[in-house]
Amino acid sequence: MKTCRQEITSPIGRIIIVADSRYLRAVTFADNREPRNTERKDTVRCSNAITHQTCTQLQEYFSRQRTVFDLPLVFTGTDFQNRAWQYLLTIPHGETRSYSQQAQAIGNPKAVRAVGRANGANPIAIVVPCHRVIGISGRLTGYAGGLKIKQFLLQLEQSVHP
Repeated sequence: MKTCRQEITSPIGRIIIVADSRYLRAVTFADNREPRNTERKDTVRCSNAITHQTCTQLQEYFSRQRTVFDLPLVFTGTDFQNRAWQYLLTIPHGETRSYSQQAQAIGNPKAVRAVGRANGANPIAIVVPCHRVIGISGRLTGYAGGLKIKQFLLQLEQSVHP
């Protein structure tokens, strides 16, 4: 099965979208030095229905016209990572949760650091909103795209969701 890799420009820089004919597999920040899950052997520069849908929905998100993504996702991680990523999908647009709350919600309250590592390995940024997880003190902590992008995304969402 051919996997397409498409790059788009956004208000936060270049974004790489990776999808096969059935699932969105990755949304990563092209300006990072170590893009994840975008350089597989079977990945070619092309577009398909899923990359097109993702582009459209990201553009709507950045223009404050979309608060929920409706894309077919597939997660390829450990059971723990998959639980952590599934939880991220339950955090409403414009809201945040702490890493501690996330660890409790997935049934492992002592795994706060492991939750942080799982979120850091999230291959589907923005769509699977790990940017909505912050420190228990309310501080912004760690984000694969960098804290400026995390802050931008949170402010964007709060401007839509008063």
